[in-house]
Amino acid sequence: MSETTSAQPAGAQPPPLVVNIQYVKDLSFEVPGAPQVFTTLRAQPQVAINLDVQARRITDGQPVFEVSLVIKAEGSDPSAQANGAAAPAPVFVAELTYAGVFTLNGLPDNAVEPVLLVECPRILFPFARNILSDVTRDGGFPPVLLQPIDFVALWQSRRAAAGQPAAAV
Repeated sequence: MSETTSAQPAGAQPPPLVVNIQYVKDLSFEVPGAPQVFTTLRAQPQVAINLDVQARRITDGQPVFEVSLVIKAEGSDPSAQANGAAAPAPVFVAELTYAGVFTLNGLPDNAVEPVLLVECPRILFPFARNILSDVTRDGGFPPVLLQPIDFVALWQSRRAAAGQPAAAV
């Protein structure tokens, strides 16, 4: 019997991207007008979505990073504005930070940013989408179903706003 229990054969290169763990870092769901909102809401809420991607190195000098998808979904009553309200009051507010810890192995420096801000969020997104859908449904509202996100375009617009050229992915 061999004493080594390595997951990889000797001399094999580790994969360039390793997902170490995924987790809910923060989750909040509020219904400010409960329980009255459930009797007065006559139409499906209009939902405004705000999404951000954040990445940070966990330990200096190590290729291990935490990548977070920060999603805020705010549902409002579309009939409130029609009845003269200046801005519709929120009927629910869902905030989710879904994160993962990733190890990057042997990537060139110019590939680290696009992997962290494009590829890692692509991996996290389906899980975050499911959690947001479940929490809004469990909160008594129609589930919020996020459409697929173009993380390349999001990353490129972020670089453009910062005044940096966007490299091809």
